[in-house]
Amino acid sequence: MVRLFFLLSGEHETLPYSEVKAILEAENQNFRVLEVLDQVLRLEANIESINAIKFRAAYTKLCCLELAVCDTDLNQIIKTIRNIDLSNLLDEEETFAVRVKHVKNYAEEISSTFLERILGGIILQEVEGTRVSLEKPDKTFIGILTGNKLLFGLKIAEISPKSFTGRLPKNKPFVHPSTMTPKLARCMVNLSRAKAGSIVLDPFCGTGSILIEAALIGCRILGTDIQRIMVKGALRNFLYFGIDPEGVIVADAKNLPIKSVDFVVADPPYGRSATTMKRTTRQIIEDTLKDLHPIIKSGGYVCMAAPKEIHASDIGRSTGYEHIESHFVYVHRSLTREIVVLRRK
Repeated sequence: MVRLFFLLSGEHETLPYSEVKAILEAENQNFRVLEVLDQVLRLEANIESINAIKFRAAYTKLCCLELAVCDTDLNQIIKTIRNIDLSNLLDEEETFAVRVKHVKNYAEEISSTFLERILGGIILQEVEGTRVSLEKPDKTFIGILTGNKLLFGLKIAEISPKSFTGRLPKNKPFVHPSTMTPKLARCMVNLSRAKAGSIVLDPFCGTGSILIEAALIGCRILGTDIQRIMVKGALRNFLYFGIDPEGVIVADAKNLPIKSVDFVVADPPYGRSATTMKRTTRQIIEDTLKDLHPIIKSGGYVCMAAPKEIHASDIGRSTGYEHIESHFVYVHRSLTREIVVLRRK
C-alpha cells in the first residue's frame, strides 16, 4: 500500500470523488481515504489500482504517487521537498519536468512558474546527472496547490478528456435531445460498480449512451426501450462504435422479458424531451424498480437518474433497496437530476 492522490475534474462537486471510490470497489481494490480536498482525493492503496482509474474514470485528470504534503508556506515547501529521497524515483540519466497546478484561486501568492523552477532546482541538486526536459520528460513531478496545502508527487497516469469527445451526441449517427453526455454516462456505470464481464442492463436505453460506456470498460450489455425507433437507433450507434450487445429489445420497463442481470444503469424518460407514454416519471421509476428487484442478483447495484423532485432515493428504499448515495446535477433552470445509487439486498 502506498499513498496516492488524484486531481479531479471540477465539473461536479461530489461525483468525481465517489467515482474513484466506486471504481476501486468494483475492481476489488483495498483502499483507505486519507483526505478529501478541493478537487483532490488522497488515498492509501496499491499502486496498481491506478490502472483501473486510468482505464475507467470520467472525472479524474491526474493520478500521482504522493511524495509529500505540506502547508503553502514557501520555506516549508522548500524544506519538505529537500527531505524527499529522490534517488529511487529518478535515475541519473533520466530527464524530468516539474508541473505545478493551482486548484481554483488557492495560494494565488505563489507563482506556478516560480515554484516549478524552485522545485526543479532542488531535484537537480539531489540527483546528479539528471536534466530537465519540458517537452518529453522521462518523469514528471506534480505539485497541486489546493486549500492551504501543497501536494507533491510523481505522475503515474494522465487521463485525456479527448477519449470522450468522439462520443458526444453530435458525433453519433443517431441522436435524440434526451441523449446523456458520455462523461456522465460513464460515471453512472462506474457508480453502479459494474465490472468487465458482468451484464449491465439499461431498461430505457434510448440512443445507447449508457450502454456504450459500459461496453467500453468490458461489460456485456443488454438494452430495452418501449419505442422501436430508439432500439433501431441504439443499434446504429453500437455498430458505429464496434460494439456487439447481448441484445436490444423493444419492451416496457415495467414488464421486462429478462430473467437475470448483474447491474442496472438507467436514465428514465422525464416527459420533457422523452415520452413517458402517459405515465408519470414517478410511476415509471416505481414500477421499474419493483420489476427489477427479482431480476437483479443479490448485492447488485442500480444507478439511476431522475428529476430531483421525484425523490428517487425514497422510492428505492420503499421498493426494497438499500440507498448507497445520491448526487445532484444541475441541468437547467427547470431540471436538476438526482443520480441515485441503490443496492439490491
